[in-house]
Amino acid sequence: MMIRAPELDLPGVRHAFFTRQGGVSGGIYASLNGGLGSADDRAAVAENRKRMAESMGVAPDRLVNVHQVHSPDVVVAEGPWPGDRPKADGLATNRPGLALAISTADCGPVLFADPEGRVVGGCHSGWKGAFTGVLESTLNRMEELGARRERVTAVLGPTISSAAYEVGPEFVARFEEQSPDNARYFRPSEKPGHAFFDLPAYIAARLTRAGVGRFVDLKLCTYADPERFFSYRRTTHRGEPDYGRLISAIVLEG
Repeated sequence: MMIRAPELDLPGVRHAFFTRQGGVSGGIYASLNGGLGSADDRAAVAENRKRMAESMGVAPDRLVNVHQVHSPDVVVAEGPWPGDRPKADGLATNRPGLALAISTADCGPVLFADPEGRVVGGCHSGWKGAFTGVLESTLNRMEELGARRERVTAVLGPTISSAAYEVGPEFVARFEEQSPDNARYFRPSEKPGHAFFDLPAYIAARLTRAGVGRFVDLKLCTYADPERFFSYRRTTHRGEPDYGRLISAIVLEG
């Protein structure tokens, strides 16, 4: 049902990278679909999220996430949202008992913790978010709450690997225009003008340059493991109508 990273088993911090196993959803959503934006039965999603919250040691309404829009924006969470979820792609908090949840299905879920500063964070880092700065924004928000980036451990959970992430020439050009060094994250595919993109390596490099204290990649590919993970790209290749969402979460214990 969940995967833990030993590097995030830190004092006063609880975390989980939930798999798709252990829930009540059926069909293409089987079974632990946490996606509020999916077309799955709302009651099933609510029950799945309740189970996740319980495993994190919090009430269901204290498993909070944002309306993700592939942006560099990160918000501070102080409690359950009073209204609609804010549009952003990262969260940070210094409030105990508030589980920050990230929803993914190929993009990179990154969980952050500074146990000494008593601050945690999480972000949804697809190519666009990483490219425009969501990783750095998460560290900035955490520092506003008292963290120090050199003390922060960041862990990348299940993410599409370069073996399954083929992109077109416009995609490659966008990255190389930003920096010629970005060419190292691509390798040619058999399709003319296309390449395979190494999103995990790009995330690692951005965080390392930003000065994070420790970065760990769990090296788990969402596309290649249909038993444990949902994958947007795999769903597209199979011609399925929709897909479930994985949840990654982190909380400061009280």
